[in-house]
Amino acid sequence: MDFTPLSNALTAKSYDKVADFCDELMLKAAAEGVPFQDEWPYAIHLLGYIYVNDVNSARFLWKSIPSTIKEGQQEVAAAWNIGQKLWTHDYSGVHEAVRHFDWSEQTRPLVAAFAEVYSQRIFRLLLSAYSTISIQDTALFLGMNEDDATKYVVGQGWILDSASQMLTVKKQAVAVEQKLDSDKLQRLTEYVFYLEH
Repeated sequence: MDFTPLSNALTAKSYDKVADFCDELMLKAAAEGVPFQDEWPYAIHLLGYIYVNDVNSARFLWKSIPSTIKEGQQEVAAAWNIGQKLWTHDYSGVHEAVRHFDWSEQTRPLVAAFAEVYSQRIFRLLLSAYSTISIQDTALFLGMNEDDATKYVVGQGWILDSASQMLTVKKQAVAVEQKLDSDKLQRLTEYVFYLEH
């Protein structure tokens, strides 16, 4: 089986396309009747879904993986462990699942990229959900120790109250770009002209 498109996506760090390439290759192999289960990169396929936050598809892929592979390939089980933590919204567990496995050379960059994207996603979640939060909870959500988490969020403009060990969330201004469409402007001009005359 030719995994060149998948290898190219991994080399180019196009991790958002990994799951799609895997899906296409799997469908092609199934349509041609080629047995692929033994050599299929299940860990990469699961991690591709996880990277794009498609936990449902990862869950269905996990259910379709033969039990011999689930039991025999630790990296596949480790990838699904991340998926399980995402499924149950165990935010700190996701970080632990990423850190507590020795990933292969092929999956390590994908896992590192996921960890970065996941941390950014959780930070945005904290921004929208909290006005104040404890240092301990912030560290738990971000998967960092308390000192690193405090430095990170203070660097993002949050305010630290050392006495209460609480952080005040600084909401970031959302830049809204208005697009001026000439057709809309023309219709508005005609409407105003009609109203005036």
